[in-house]
Amino acid sequence: MLAPLRGNLSLLQYNAFMNYDLARAYLLSKPEAAEDYPFDPEVAVYRIRGKIFATLVEKAGLGQMNLKCDPDEALALRDIFSAIIPGYHMNKKHWNTIRLDGSVPLGELERMMDNSYLLIIAGMPRHKRPLLTRSG
Repeated sequence: MLAPLRGNLSLLQYNAFMNYDLARAYLLSKPEAAEDYPFDPEVAVYRIRGKIFATLVEKAGLGQMNLKCDPDEALALRDIFSAIIPGYHMNKKHWNTIRLDGSVPLGELERMMDNSYLLIIAGMPRHKRPLLTRSG
């Protein structure tokens, strides 16, 4: 049983490792995040204002997601973690596939999901960006 949430700690910090359901909840917690299934009924796609920032699927009981990443960071993460490989069915320069097998620390997974979301927002025309990211 999960302990009650306190302060600013995330739900993920209370679990041994992230699974499909926790990843789904975290992705949907992003402002204006939407989930749909345009490719296959088993592959969830997460969007911000129509732009994909993540995909999530469960295969043989193991979650797997695609996240956008800076190209140099994508390569570094692949070198560090065996569970991170070039993006499956995605531009391998900008996307990584992450197996949710417990080998990537929770904080790193959260950071990668946050980063993917923010990279998509940063690529939008300024007038289409959510208000939460506008400055000045």
